[in-house]
Amino acid sequence: MATAPLKGVLLDIDGTLLDSNDAHASAFTRAFAEHGIDIPFDHVRPLVGMGSDKLVPSLTGFEHDTPEGKAIVERKKGIFEERYLADLKPTPGARALLERLLADGLALVVATSAGGDEMKGLLEQAGVADLIHEATSSGDVDNSKPDPDVIGAAIKKSKLKADQLIMLGDTPYDIEAAGKAGVRAIAVRCGGWWDDDALEEAMAIYDDPADLLMHWPILPVASRRAKPPKGRTTAKR
Repeated sequence: MATAPLKGVLLDIDGTLLDSNDAHASAFTRAFAEHGIDIPFDHVRPLVGMGSDKLVPSLTGFEHDTPEGKAIVERKKGIFEERYLADLKPTPGARALLERLLADGLALVVATSAGGDEMKGLLEQAGVADLIHEATSSGDVDNSKPDPDVIGAAIKKSKLKADQLIMLGDTPYDIEAAGKAGVRAIAVRCGGWWDDDALEEAMAIYDDPADLLMHWPILPVASRRAKPPKGRTTAKR
C-alpha cells in the first residue's frame, strides 16, 4: 500500500526534546512523600510519559480530580518548577533536528501529556519554543496518553491527515497513543526506555534526536534495532 507523503511531525517534549523524565519522577516522589505517601522513585519512573490523570490514580488510588489527587498534582508541578526545571538540558540534537524538519517544509505540532501551563516552560528549556507551529497538551482534552485524545487534537491542529504525519516520542505511551490515532511513530531511547521491546510498535527507533537527524534523509524506511549503549539502564514497567 502506498504511503502518503510526509507533511508534518507531532512532537512529544519530555524525554524526547528535553531530558526531563527523571526530574518528573523525582518531583512526583517528593509530592507523594509530602502527602504522607511513600512511593519509591523506581515505581514512579516507568509511568512518566502518562499524564498525571493516569499516573496519580495508578500509584495512589486517588483519582486526579479528587481533592487529594489535585493537591498532589499541584504540589508536583510546584516542586518540578522550583527544584528541577531550570537545570534541565535539551536532548542531544533536539533543536538541530527540528530545524531540519522545518527546512524540509514539515509542520511541527507538539502533542504532549504535560499540562498546558507547563508546556511553555518545557519548550523554552528545550530551546525550541520558537520553532513550534501549534501545540496540544493534556489540558486540551479529557484523557492523556496512552489514550489517543492528545494525538487526535494535534492532528486537527495540524490541518493534515493522520497518514501525512509521524509522531516522535520516547515512551510506549507515545507509541500506543499514536497508533490508536492512526499515526505512525518513531521512538527515541533517550527518555530512558533502552529496552527496544518496549518500543517495538514504533516504525523506527533511534538513540536521540541527533541520531535520528543523522539518518533523516533515508527515513522513514525501516526500524533500526542497534543494541543499547553499554552502561545504559532501561526503564521497566
